[in-house]
Amino acid sequence: MIQPIRLALSVFIVCACGTPQPAAAQAVATVTRPPDGGITVRAVRIAEPIRLDGRLDEGAYSDVSPFVDFVQQEPDEGSPATEKTEAWIFFDDKNIYISARCWDSHPEREIANEMRRDSNNIIQNESFTIIFDSFHDRRNGVFFQTNALGALRDASSTDERSQNTDWNTVWDVRTQRSNAGWTVEFVIPFRSLRYGPGREQTWGINLRRIIGWKSEWVYLSAPPAYLGMPGILAVSKAATLVGLEVPASRPALELKPYLNFGVRTDLAAREPFRNNAAKDLGGDLKYSLTKSLTLDLTYNTDFAQVEDDTQQVNLTRFNLQFPERREFFLEGQGLFTFGGGGGFGGGGFGGGGSSNNTPVLFFSRRIGLNNGRPVPIAGGGRLTGQVGPYSVGLLNIQSEADVASASKATNFSVLRLKRNVLRRSNIGLLYTRRMETGEGAAGPAETFGIDGLFSLSTSLNVNGYFARTTANTPETRKENRSHQLAFDYAADRYGFQAQQVVVGRNFNPQVGFLRRTDFQRRFVQARFSPRPSNDHWKSIRRFVYQANVEHIDNNNGRLEFREQEAQFLIEQVNGDQLNVDFTRDYEFIPKEFEISKTVFVPVGGYTYNNLLTSYTLGTRRFLSGSVSFQQGQLYGGTKRSLALSSGRMELSSQLALEPSVSINWVRLPFGDFTQTVITERTTFTISPRMFVSALTQYASGSRTLSINARLRWEYKPSSELFVVYSDGRDTTPNGFPHLVNRAFIVKLNKLFRL
Repeated sequence: MIQPIRLALSVFIVCACGTPQPAAAQAVATVTRPPDGGITVRAVRIAEPIRLDGRLDEGAYSDVSPFVDFVQQEPDEGSPATEKTEAWIFFDDKNIYISARCWDSHPEREIANEMRRDSNNIIQNESFTIIFDSFHDRRNGVFFQTNALGALRDASSTDERSQNTDWNTVWDVRTQRSNAGWTVEFVIPFRSLRYGPGREQTWGINLRRIIGWKSEWVYLSAPPAYLGMPGILAVSKAATLVGLEVPASRPALELKPYLNFGVRTDLAAREPFRNNAAKDLGGDLKYSLTKSLTLDLTYNTDFAQVEDDTQQVNLTRFNLQFPERREFFLEGQGLFTFGGGGGFGGGGFGGGGSSNNTPVLFFSRRIGLNNGRPVPIAGGGRLTGQVGPYSVGLLNIQSEADVASASKATNFSVLRLKRNVLRRSNIGLLYTRRMETGEGAAGPAETFGIDGLFSLSTSLNVNGYFARTTANTPETRKENRSHQLAFDYAADRYGFQAQQVVVGRNFNPQVGFLRRTDFQRRFVQARFSPRPSNDHWKSIRRFVYQANVEHIDNNNGRLEFREQEAQFLIEQVNGDQLNVDFTRDYEFIPKEFEISKTVFVPVGGYTYNNLLTSYTLGTRRFLSGSVSFQQGQLYGGTKRSLALSSGRMELSSQLALEPSVSINWVRLPFGDFTQTVITERTTFTISPRMFVSALTQYASGSRTLSINARLRWEYKPSSELFVVYSDGRDTTPNGFPHLVNRAFIVKLNKLFRL
């Protein structure tokens, strides 16, 4: 058991729900609820650290009155919680503790079936979440979540919109279950958080309890119901935390070296090799220049522990965009978000039946990856944080030349600057630079952009940007620009979105991601989503009626794509969903492309209709996931699709199977084919900090079969042991799949906090 005295900041949340019981007289009041709203809670200093065991048996719990009177967000917005929840906040010279006790009238019905670190399934369990707005800017936050089994899940959020669930820091949690409910204690080091100057601090804070078996979400300060599960990110609606005193400022240094050794085979490399043994050393350094500004340095960066990308069916002429999973590039990703969209993993303006076409000016997977292969990274650095009203991000990475991926030594630089304006808005600048550094290298490729996000309320946002990339000749200078204006109104009952984005013919952000070039996109979407009040519809959370129109021309006025979409959705209280979606599309193919082996789609214009019906089983069920069937036309022929996505079969609280299947039967005038992608992830969770998983994937289109198995043991917070085995094979029409690549790797890292 990790003692809190060994951590630098501790947060204990004690969640108590169920039948209220009489309490002894309390000495210290900790919550204020004025009639005009605006909840204020007080942190209380304690002389001795809380013992991290989840039992809530220290004297502080009887001496200090808890927070009570949690309020529902769902299913009955604004009503008192039906199960009692109590919570406390304590701190000492090293730690801040938020403690909690959760009473439950039917503890035998509690849903607790996930222990895996950072799993999204934790959300639907009996869970408790803390979010801190440590700069009290009512825009950004970091949150920590657990369930009744003591699982760990943490994330950071930016501008109450984008969420980075792969962000990790040092913290710990313990829980206890009983016949009266469950209790929980979180411990999070102060050194794990960033905050403004000064010893006395005022933060934003919110607490959320999910009563899984009732599908009830209750908060200390409840956000509007229309925000749904992401409402926890709405720190502008959070309570105010006062009375907190942070440790005196001093430089903080973290070292995280790694040792990596293994055996690799790659028969598809330009110079094939088999059973090559190798070992490597490297690591990261983190130095806190101030409480709000951090310098990160990396040397000989290694990502051997990262799980393989999940295979997808692609029946378009465009490249797929896969999310960023590498730890070094995940920290601070929200700061590098540009134009209201995703910076590291993708994004842009949401909505629409087609994949997103908004340019991503900085996409970190351009660094250290090429032609689907990893590229060695010599090292680099990152500076992120707050300087007064400004958010600052600097990144510089040097990659090495690599024969296997046909990559030249390249330097990547990114500068991001944002300034908060008004109450919840900001404007910013972004600069990226990519330059080959080897002999005979070409000149730099640069991108410049200015953007703004204006959040007039939690339901009304306007964002836009203007950007340009370096052009080769003056004649093409006007064609290397892009701009966007997007409007988003997302209230509970009504919603409306509108966007226009223009991308010039020569606009090319070489440290970004651009799905489509030379186009003008206009998009409009309207939504009506009533919540039934009739007792006959008690199982329905809301109905959703939605329609949108998307229109894409090239810059010469030729129609490239048009889509008209109508959608009907039923959201049920138990987490199930029924979805019916009809689309009518027109697409112009300007150049012949290969849609499948030996099948090519010729130049021309194509009109097709599609009807998609799907049913999603909520994660609280033994078997969850979404089953869908789609039927319609494609490129002058027909397409039928059957899919199981995000599937999960709970065999126990420790063992789960996660199958996904997509089968597409395509009949075209120029050839017939079937594309199948099958994935299955088996996970056995030994403890909240240790699990074994195996991801098996088969894709008929690329004729590949792969296995990626991992053991991850976080033997101390942020110190880990990884054992990874991967095997990739080429499946041919005849014979046994033959080996393409294979690796067995052991990686050990350790965090030193100095």
